[in-house]
Amino acid sequence: MNETQSSNPSPRADGVYIAPWEKAFNKVLTPFEEFIHRQTTSGLLLMTTAVLALVLANSPLSWLYQQIQHLNIGLTIGNWSLENTLHHWVNDGLMALFFFVVGLELKREILIGELANPRQAALPIVAAIGGMVVPALIYYSINPEGDAARGWGIPMATDIAFALGAIALLASRVPKALITFLVALAIVDDLGAVIVIAVFYTETISMGALVSAMILFGILMVLNISGIRKITPYFIIAIFLWYAMYQSGVHATLAGVLGAFAVPARPKYDPARFSQQVKDLMARFDSSHVSGQSIMTNHKLRGIVQTLSNGVLQVEAPLQRLEHAWHLPVAYLVIPIFALFNAGIPLDFSGIGQTLSHPVTMGVMLGLLGGKIIGIAGACWIALKLGIGQLPAGTRFTQIIGVSLLGGIGFTMSIFIAELGFIHQPELLLMAKTGILFASLIAGITGFIWLYLAGEKTAGEK
Repeated sequence: MNETQSSNPSPRADGVYIAPWEKAFNKVLTPFEEFIHRQTTSGLLLMTTAVLALVLANSPLSWLYQQIQHLNIGLTIGNWSLENTLHHWVNDGLMALFFFVVGLELKREILIGELANPRQAALPIVAAIGGMVVPALIYYSINPEGDAARGWGIPMATDIAFALGAIALLASRVPKALITFLVALAIVDDLGAVIVIAVFYTETISMGALVSAMILFGILMVLNISGIRKITPYFIIAIFLWYAMYQSGVHATLAGVLGAFAVPARPKYDPARFSQQVKDLMARFDSSHVSGQSIMTNHKLRGIVQTLSNGVLQVEAPLQRLEHAWHLPVAYLVIPIFALFNAGIPLDFSGIGQTLSHPVTMGVMLGLLGGKIIGIAGACWIALKLGIGQLPAGTRFTQIIGVSLLGGIGFTMSIFIAELGFIHQPELLLMAKTGILFASLIAGITGFIWLYLAGEKTAGEK
């Protein structure tokens, strides 16, 4: 008896092979896989790591937490070396992957998503602009001068993972179009944050390195225009692009966005071509198949399956494939690690009143809480009155207010901007992070309750 025959279980009547332990494993793994792919799970994991960071920073292990953050890690080749703290590697290196996924989402939304239709895109774009401008103005009105003024970009941001996680818990009580509206709003908000980081949070610029970065980006675009769909050359050039951006003084993570914009959005095969190929291959498969014979021993069948597998890759755009491949690693590794390294702030509850009344803390909290409501809901109200855009299908304006509240969850991007704005002012950074944490917590709870009640009212009226 050969190995192929002995290692495989007998097929059922429907031709499906079921190993003795497979059903038991599926009972465990299938619910786990569903849990992993839920929108709420990444938000829960992010919340867990943020709480863990706070616990570590305020426990007897705080010295170890700080020591790990400031651990120097580098690479040396001959006379060339690149060395930095683990904290900086997370913020400058690992977060480039987060911005890469943000860039892929941006490109997809602009080409075929909510932002592709001007009529549909108008309201989330206006809402996002209002949700960025008003919080920044509120912060700046409280901190108009000195080092504290550099934090004006902090309350502009919305954490898409937390916001979508919160609204996903209410999926049965809110229209699907409202969730789509929040996604589009958050994508535009991310674009605004990228522009703000590139333009306003760059201290010194090395023109030579910046020109090198632009040349490398140009090469990526030439590859795209030339129809190169192999991912490997894009990946190699993107590494050099990241290094050039790192040396230029412009934040290195923006290389992720530029790299994403260069990824091809056109597949090699159109659906009709792929459909015909599948039909031809299946006809060959049926004619080559021998009843009772394993595919492992039939070279023709293996070749057909391999060709079919390659065709599946060719009909899927590289942009689509990369977004799918990187979404979970970024959601479940990159962002939680960022939270673990950046959310740990020492809390002194004996002086909490003084901390919360600090101008930076107040500016961040009022910007995220009041500014987002006024900015997002106010901009939507004005746009609707002027006939610019339309409410998402089945949505009430009261639910837009709920989304505005969730927009106050700044967390990831707000902390990221705070790290850039107050890189040399640890006291101001502490105040900003405290404001972000308190405001994000309040915004998440109030937004969830508001949408829960608004959804119940809507369901009752229907």
